[in-house]
Order: sequence, then structure tokens, then C-alpha cells
Amino acid sequence: MTATLKLLTDSSIQLTAEEIEKYHITIVPLSVEVDGKSYVDGEDISRQELVEHLRQGNIPKTSQPAMGRFVEAYNELGKDGSEVLAIMMSDVLSGTYETAKTAATMTDTKVTVINSKSTDRGLAFQVLAAAKDIQAGKSLEEIIAHCQDIHKRTTIDVLIDNLDCLVAGGRVSKMAGMLTKLINLKIIVRLRDNSLDVYSKGRSKKLFLKHAKEIAEHHLNNPIKALGLSNVGTDADFLQKLNDLILPADAAFSGLRELTSPVIMTHTGLNAVGVITLASKEEPADNQ
Repeated sequence: MTATLKLLTDSSIQLTAEEIEKYHITIVPLSVEVDGKSYVDGEDISRQELVEHLRQGNIPKTSQPAMGRFVEAYNELGKDGSEVLAIMMSDVLSGTYETAKTAATMTDTKVTVINSKSTDRGLAFQVLAAAKDIQAGKSLEEIIAHCQDIHKRTTIDVLIDNLDCLVAGGRVSKMAGMLTKLINLKIIVRLRDNSLDVYSKGRSKKLFLKHAKEIAEHHLNNPIKALGLSNVGTDADFLQKLNDLILPADAAFSGLRELTSPVIMTHTGLNAVGVITLASKEEPADNQ
């Protein structure tokens, strides 16, 4: 294995600026539409700016990822003879994976596209593992197997404070949305391999705190190796409370608490929190 394998992913990922620079990760930006205008993630709209749109009651929509952006990125990365490993967000959430695959047939660069079945910090767990494997000189087959292992150890639960974006996106009927507003319903959804499922529901944020305690109990014999608390403008004190409930008191790390991408915000709405855990060993099948 040579150092001529380069990594590419999409902007639904949750990476720090330091991680992107250290591992030379190329990120293809996705698009969102707000009030009839299309924006490119990270180029003409920031994560904070989309939070402000949500606070003003503007419900965003996702836009189809641009095929040309992928082709351009593949061409640029491959012009020195390098190969590309593209690790994409789950096809449950977006058509990005299929677009990336189609674009791979339109370039002279050798591109391998994999469906992470994940997103946000869960996607980052795989991309960072791949980056370290590339540095260690591992083969493409070994890297893909490692990504699959990481996926089996990752759980993504999203704590949804209001259903406005889910209703607007057609994932919840308008009647159900109106009824849930009357009773202040909160829900938790879990990203699985082939679906986004309602995992739990309740009438207050106590549901979220209860779920955090359940996560901690679940991991007593399978310690959490990494935690993401990606959010949509959620109160910092509440995020700290979740962090403290999920991780043991003697944990050597804290959860990464950053705004999620505009693409994810379009699904989850204001004040949502993605609780993304990486376990020490593979999770049971019913947890995926």
C-alpha cells in the first residue's frame, strides 16, 4: 500500500478543523435550500447561520448534491495518479452515496465509494480510522473492513425537540405534527442500516435525560471509546448534562459538542441533539 490513496467525504461529516488538516481530508459540500434560495454548505452558509434561519421559523430543504462537484474533486485528487476512497453519508438520509458512485464512472481517477450507513460524528469515526490506516500503509481491503467494524460499534440516536422539520420533510404527517405540538411530544430516533426509526417518545426533555442514563447503563460492559453530541443550537448546560450522564465520572475525554451540518439540521430541527457513541466492541444486532 502506498501513500497514493486519498480520502474524500461529504459535508454532513463532523470533523474538527485540526482533523481535516492533519489527515488531508477532502470534503465535498452539499446544499440546502432556505426560503427558495439554494446555499452551499460551508461556502455561502455557515452552521450558525442555518440555526438562525431555524430560529426565525424558516424551514430548510435538502437539495440534490451536485454531480459536478464530485467529478471535479475526483479529477483533482487523481491528477497525480492517486486513487480515491470516498466514504459517504447513509443512503437512508440522502442520495449523496448514489451521486458519488455515479460521478466515479465519469472520471479517469480510480475511485472506491462506500456507504458508511452513518453520518455526522459517526461518519467521522470511519473517516478518521481510514486516515490512520492509510498512514499505517494498510491495504484498501483492510481499510474498508475497518470502516465496517467501526460502523458496527457506532450508534446514532437523535433527540428531537420539535417535529417541525420532520413534518416539513414529509417524514411525519401534518396532523401528527399538530397533535404532538399540543402535547409537547419529544421523540428519539435511531439511524439504522436501512431506516430512521422512532426509538422512544415522551412529553418532556426528561425523556432525553432518561435516555442518556440508559446509554450509560448499556455501556457498563462495553465502554464508550468516543462520543459526539452534535446539535442544532442546543443549550450548552443541557449538552453538559447529557455528557455527564452518558460518560463515567472518570472518563478521560468529553463528548465533541459542535453544531451539526445544515444537511442534518434540515431533518432534525432546532434544539435537536445527535448522541453518537463508538463502543469498544461490536454492538448487538438489535442496537443497529
